[in-house]
Amino acid sequence: MEPHLSINPVSDIEALFSYPFMVNALEAGTIVAVMAAMVGWLMVVRRESFAGHTLSLMSFPGAALAALVGWPLVSGYYVFCVGGALAIAVGGEGGALSGGHSAGDRRARGRRERTQESAATGAVQAGALALGFVFLSLYGGVLEDLETLMFGSFLGIDSAQVLTLGVVALVVLAGLALAGRPLLLASVDETVARARGVPVQALSVAFLVMLGLAVAATAQITGALLVFALLVAPAASAQQLTARIGLGLALSVALAVAVTWVGLGLSYFTNLPVGFLITTLAFLVYLAARVRGRAA
Repeated sequence: MEPHLSINPVSDIEALFSYPFMVNALEAGTIVAVMAAMVGWLMVVRRESFAGHTLSLMSFPGAALAALVGWPLVSGYYVFCVGGALAIAVGGEGGALSGGHSAGDRRARGRRERTQESAATGAVQAGALALGFVFLSLYGGVLEDLETLMFGSFLGIDSAQVLTLGVVALVVLAGLALAGRPLLLASVDETVARARGVPVQALSVAFLVMLGLAVAATAQITGALLVFALLVAPAASAQQLTARIGLGLALSVALAVAVTWVGLGLSYFTNLPVGFLITTLAFLVYLAARVRGRAA
């Protein structure tokens, strides 16, 4: 018997918690939503959404490589997302200008580095997708559960996967806590950060690695194609509603958790892909925040 929404929300919520796979999905979704919201808020502030989008596509070549060598698909996610983050960071380093200590020189160096990083990001994206097709061709078969890989599913989430996601989230959130203040300064005003001796380049590399880990984890819930929505939409919505840092982070987390829980619940009752529902809800939240921001 297929589940259906009723007029009694209490019984519907009880139904969600009556199956272990849904409990695992809600736990995993909450972990991923909190991590994605925190990392995504800084990603939007740093104007690195293109890098986030590129890393969200790394699940395809990662899964293809994992299938080729006989690894679990999830391991391919992490290898390619983190590897892609490092490749973007290394490619972006070439934009630094040598010499020059004036404010104008530092601003020029910052602009050059951002331009170089954008170019490196596009090159990494193209190269990774090409590798994905090569790996898939060498594999000679069809990736198992391709729809799940692309659009996400909650059916296969077990307690071991929840534990792994929790460990990854702890690592990422601990990194953000340790580097949060200098990273925020470097994100808001790179020139001032450099003048105060903040290791801007090292922080940029560290943040990209954290972003790669967050993307790899989030892709297991939303799918490879739709992971970007959970990273950017709640954070962008929060920044439309408030300029306060603490409130903005809290609001980003609240919105991400809300759309994840509602998306998982609707997917359970309607049998629609969870990635589609989470993405649609996140987009509607962003539209509402955008309208509210313009009206304020």
